[in-house]
Amino acid sequence: MLNHTTLIIIITVIISLLAWQNKALFNRLIFYPPAITTKGQWDRFVTHGFIHADSMHLLFNMFTLYFFGRAIEGLYRQFLFGYGFVVFYVIAIIIAMIPSYLKNKNNASYLSLGASGGVSAVLFAFILLAPWETLYLFAIVPIPAILFAVAYVAYSIYADRRGGSNINHMAHLWGGAFGIIATIALQPSVLPHFINALLSPSF
Repeated sequence: MLNHTTLIIIITVIISLLAWQNKALFNRLIFYPPAITTKGQWDRFVTHGFIHADSMHLLFNMFTLYFFGRAIEGLYRQFLFGYGFVVFYVIAIIIAMIPSYLKNKNNASYLSLGASGGVSAVLFAFILLAPWETLYLFAIVPIPAILFAVAYVAYSIYADRRGGSNINHMAHLWGGAFGIIATIALQPSVLPHFINALLSPSF
C-alpha cells in the first residue's frame, strides 16, 4: 500500500504532465485571482499546487516532499481517519496563497503555480521535529535544519521585497508558518520537544 506522500507525488506528476500537454487544462488549473474573484473558481486555490512550470520545478518540489513527507507523515496519520497528512498538505497549499490572492485579486497579470506552499509546510514541520538534522543545500552543502530555516525565512523576505522574480516567496513563508502552527496545534508536545532539541544540539 502506497504511503500518502508517494500518492501525492504520483498525482502531482500526472497532473503536471497532462497540463504541459494541454494548454487549456494548464490555464484552468493555474492560480489566477481574477478568475476566482469574478467567476468563483475557488478550486484554483488547490489545483495550482498540482501543476508546475517545468520539469526542474516539479523535480525540486517532489524531491523535497519525498524525503521530508515520509519522515513526518506518521505524525498526522492518527487524524481524520488516517488522512490527516493529506488534509494538512492541501490546506497548506490553500493557506499559502491567501495573502497573494488578497493582494492580487483584481490583477489580470498575476499567475502562480506549484506545490511550494505545501512542501514548505512539510519542511518546516520536519524542522520542528529535528532542528539539528543535517539538510543539504542544493543537494550538496550540509547545513543544520534550524539554520536552514532561519536563512530560508530571511532570504524569502528579502527576495519578496526586492521583487523582479517569478517565484512567489511569500507563499513559501506562509506555507512554512502554517506547517509550524498546525503541527503544534495538533501535537502540542512537539513544542517542548523542539525547545529541548534546540538546546541540545547534536552534530
